[in-house]
Amino acid sequence: MRAWGAVMLLAMATQGGVARAQDEREFCADRPGLDTPPCTMAPGKVQAELGLGDWTREQDAESRIDTVNFGDALLRIGLTDSMEAQLGWSVFGHVRTRDRVTGAIEKDSGIGDMRVALRQNLRNPDGSGFSIAVMPYASLPTGGDAIGEGDWGAGMLVPISYDLGQGFSLLATPEVDAAVDEDGDGRHLAYGSVAGLGFDISDSLSGSIEASLMRDDDPDGHATQALAGLSLGWQAGDDMQFDAGANLGLNHDSPDAELYVGVVRRF
Repeated sequence: MRAWGAVMLLAMATQGGVARAQDEREFCADRPGLDTPPCTMAPGKVQAELGLGDWTREQDAESRIDTVNFGDALLRIGLTDSMEAQLGWSVFGHVRTRDRVTGAIEKDSGIGDMRVALRQNLRNPDGSGFSIAVMPYASLPTGGDAIGEGDWGAGMLVPISYDLGQGFSLLATPEVDAAVDEDGDGRHLAYGSVAGLGFDISDSLSGSIEASLMRDDDPDGHATQALAGLSLGWQAGDDMQFDAGANLGLNHDSPDAELYVGVVRRF
């Protein structure tokens, strides 16, 4: 919680020192969807993004695992005209595992890890036209056994978008990670990308269709996850959005299904 307090103090200090003569940028949220946008917050602006609920199901011949997360929070703070800082934290998660052979059920709950990141936009920080950014991040092992990874991790994302006109845009997010090992001790290489198509349905309603392919070289077993996603966002005013989405696994290494809803508020 001290980290959250420090970030909020930084946000207020930044806001107080930036002139408000700048033109307001178009609303641009990280959620929903699998892709990460390249746009950055205007200097002195703060945006809070909150996952109100997220349910994921994974099952095979031996077990079924249902994971529910509440309060998946992300705070974004504009530092310069093209850079923002981010602090993310999963407030609470619940995992239910059912043995499909014996019928035995195990339950576990707890808080999640913290994630810090910087996003440096390299072209068009408002996300217009062709926009690209680099985003290094680190995850801190603040969570418990239920949804925490057990060790620190790090990685680099390269969010990209291209405005096709007529309300359509191409999206991509290549990524390479030092991902935490399955046993929670040490790291390994993981890499892949998301690609998708964003579209405007109306002035206030937008959506995206995406696909993700990630290779995970965990020492306990290599795997390639493939997901398809559909998401919608409704902008309720200039500074607020409500969203919902669904992801489906496309192979045996992927979660079977995920459903989520959330809200975003810019200050």
